[in-house]
Amino acid sequence: DNWAFLYAQRLALKQELPLHVCFCLVPKFLDATIRHYDFMLRGLQEVAKECEELNIPFHMLLGYAKDVLPTFVVEHGVGGLVTDFCPLRLPRQWVEDVRQRLPEDVPFAQVDAHNIVPCWLASSKQEYSAWTFRGKINTQIPEFLTEFPPIIHHPYPPSCLAKPIDWEACYSSLQVDRTVKAVEWATPGTAAGLAVLQSFISQRLKSFGAHRNDPNKEALSNLSPWFHFGQVSTQRAILEVQKQRSKYKESVDVFVEEAVVRRELSENFCYYNDKYDSVQAAYSWAQTTLKLHAKDKRPFLYKLEELEQGTTHDPLWNAAQLQMVREGKMHGFLRMYWAKKILEWTHSPEEALQFAIYLNDRYELDGRDPNGYVADAGCLWSICGIHDHGWTERAVFGKIRYMNYAGCKRKFKVDQFERRYAP
Repeated sequence: DNWAFLYAQRLALKQELPLHVCFCLVPKFLDATIRHYDFMLRGLQEVAKECEELNIPFHMLLGYAKDVLPTFVVEHGVGGLVTDFCPLRLPRQWVEDVRQRLPEDVPFAQVDAHNIVPCWLASSKQEYSAWTFRGKINTQIPEFLTEFPPIIHHPYPPSCLAKPIDWEACYSSLQVDRTVKAVEWATPGTAAGLAVLQSFISQRLKSFGAHRNDPNKEALSNLSPWFHFGQVSTQRAILEVQKQRSKYKESVDVFVEEAVVRRELSENFCYYNDKYDSVQAAYSWAQTTLKLHAKDKRPFLYKLEELEQGTTHDPLWNAAQLQMVREGKMHGFLRMYWAKKILEWTHSPEEALQFAIYLNDRYELDGRDPNGYVADAGCLWSICGIHDHGWTERAVFGKIRYMNYAGCKRKFKVDQFERRYAP
């Protein structure tokens, strides 16, 4: 279920050439830890096996793409290169670095394989909110939300076989923190991810519309780790979920709104605003209000270590933080509360955003992702009001949307959640 892979195979078939898949394993990426790399590498073991069955060699190249890929292209006489798309600065830089080092006669194509509507087609500019984006993307969905043609057993034998992959060497090559361990509830790989999708459809979808904001209810899809690592396609999930529309219309509509409109709005923001992880990315009303209240007296001030260990005065916040540390996933409703309290308990909006992104990217399996930066419940939505509007002015927050403990108590049984994730 990968449009970049499908396009590459179509090119190869047209030219009657072999097809090769390369993965460049970088030693570190933002605040990713062994938790994230383990999830990715175990998923790639499945990919390598599937490629072998399809007569498509899978090559694991250790190092940054600019250092290892152009050499591979030259050594093996590769006729053309196809890559995936990610709107974040670093992956875009990797693509640019490769482009500059490729031989001039090797065409290089990029396919947006993980959005339903390719990011640069969904809109030609940064959208202000879901309201301005929804119409644009909804008119294009019928064209792009189609069944995937299958990847076929490749008929042209490879010009060179892939070296057997030393997975141990892959792990040893990493320069990452190994103290944040892999999680137990989520098994990496496409097969496991599709099983989670099926369990969502058969067990949780019916209550998704009504109960997705209750952290005590089993209503969420829990698919974000597999989406983030490209192990399950969002498009596949939507195609399967939509088959239930006649039974669960509300839930299906909400799922599509979140998985297409909100998710691709985050991609749009990161693509057109390269300050997507900074307060400078905020709209002028939000920057003004945050500046005006930057010197307001904070009710509590916490250091990063205290936040990381979940030792604040607020048992709900601590429980949410501990859920993220232990499970690599925090309930979406609590992600909003969690980030907004960091704004309230740190010295400045800049520090709040820095801490929130660091903790999100270090512990969340789906961290280092446009969704984590800007989607509803993302760090910039919660702290800087991105894709939101101004609310009643108050201390510290200014006009940024406010959340508090009492409000949470009205929404769900807070003490039940606190007991579940006690220190």
